[in-house]
Amino acid sequence: MNRSKPRHRLALALAAAVALDASAQQAPAPQEKGPVAADAMLHALEVHYPTPYRAMDAAEVKAVLDRVFDYLDKVTPADVIDKTTGAPITDLGRPDPNAVLKPGDFRLTSYEWGVTYSGMLAAGAATGDRRYTDYAIKRHQLLATLTKTYLPGVMADREHTAAPIKSFLNPHALDDAGALCESFLKAKLGEGGVKSPVDYTQMIGVCGDFVTKKEYRLKDGTLARGGPDGHGGTRMRPLPDTLWLDDMFMGVPTIAYLGKATGDRRYYDDAARQVLQFSKRMFNPRLGIYMHGYVEGMRDHPEMHWARANGWAVMAMVEVLEVLPKDHKDYKAVLGQLRAHIKGLASYQSKDGFWHQLIDRDDTYEETSATAIYAYAIARAVNRGYVDAQAYGPMANLAWDAVASRVRPNGQIDGTCVGTGMAFDPAFYAYRPTSVKAAHGYGPTLLAGAEIIALNRKFKFGMNDSALMYQGVRD
Repeated sequence: MNRSKPRHRLALALAAAVALDASAQQAPAPQEKGPVAADAMLHALEVHYPTPYRAMDAAEVKAVLDRVFDYLDKVTPADVIDKTTGAPITDLGRPDPNAVLKPGDFRLTSYEWGVTYSGMLAAGAATGDRRYTDYAIKRHQLLATLTKTYLPGVMADREHTAAPIKSFLNPHALDDAGALCESFLKAKLGEGGVKSPVDYTQMIGVCGDFVTKKEYRLKDGTLARGGPDGHGGTRMRPLPDTLWLDDMFMGVPTIAYLGKATGDRRYYDDAARQVLQFSKRMFNPRLGIYMHGYVEGMRDHPEMHWARANGWAVMAMVEVLEVLPKDHKDYKAVLGQLRAHIKGLASYQSKDGFWHQLIDRDDTYEETSATAIYAYAIARAVNRGYVDAQAYGPMANLAWDAVASRVRPNGQIDGTCVGTGMAFDPAFYAYRPTSVKAAHGYGPTLLAGAEIIALNRKFKFGMNDSALMYQGVRD
């Protein structure tokens, strides 16, 4: 009998344990019900985000864009003056060796302003405000008039003839021609919602011919820098046979848009080939981002993943896909490259919505122009169905909110890196200055705002369990 008592006690203990477990499953012990009511919803406490954490409505976005517009309209006059007297020149049909564009904060014929014209066209279409569209058309008309007047003289004597827009009429690099040319083609084709009345024939002839026929290329046809200097030597840009990632945008969208404007599919072939050949050399598939500079024939390439150059690349791809026929043999390859790049960029967005000057080095500053380009390109990719709205719509909205936070009340934009060459060391990029006079931030901000308006008109994003989430297609 004594031996059976331990077994009996064990059986009772097991039975009690089972009963207790069943009871616990049905009714938690009082201490498991949580703390007092005042502390029961800690997950819902108000969060103070440095960058606003929400989707802006169209009116809010336009208010930001209007500040940018008002500033740019004041500081970029569309006038010609005598460089010695400062007096206005009103007869623009006669060449004048003293004629110059009236100085402002920015140059009307820079590649940055080519992007700005495209941004104005996009903002006009998104907001319905003709001031934006007219800004671009007015300056395009001035450039067309000056081209008609001064091009014959420049062609007759490229070295000595003076002209107020000589860098455009006698281009030496893609920077002088490509982005401007794309804005002309977009306006000519009516992409801004209004078909421009400007006669772009001569201007597109100048810039389109340079991009497609005169810019130096590698043996396989890839646009490059550092070719022959015309005097038996080699241009150092900064080394021979150098690819700058920037040139994916400075030339390739123009080539694609020439395909749409002319109907000649050879332009489409060239544009798609450029994207794929740049990517083969410069895209790091493990990281999902591009290096900035590549030198043909150099064995090793220290990879500097400069943010704005990656912006030019991702923007080039969405621009090419805008006009590349879907039945083109390389359409799927270009689309796949865009998706791979956006996926890579997604992993580097900072907690405040920006991307760093060197994307994968968070000890470098958060840079505005690149963030604006990513906001534009990612929102455009979502709007066109290239990538998922659920995955990337919130990211694009956060990026826009970050950019908007850098727009001053007077319309100037903070945090934009100044013009930058290429290098193979981090110090060069990390210590590049920023300035409100860096022209690179304004066009991308206009493009981003316009595309975010379109994004949030098409899709609804709102708070769900404290997070900004996709909430479906709007009716």
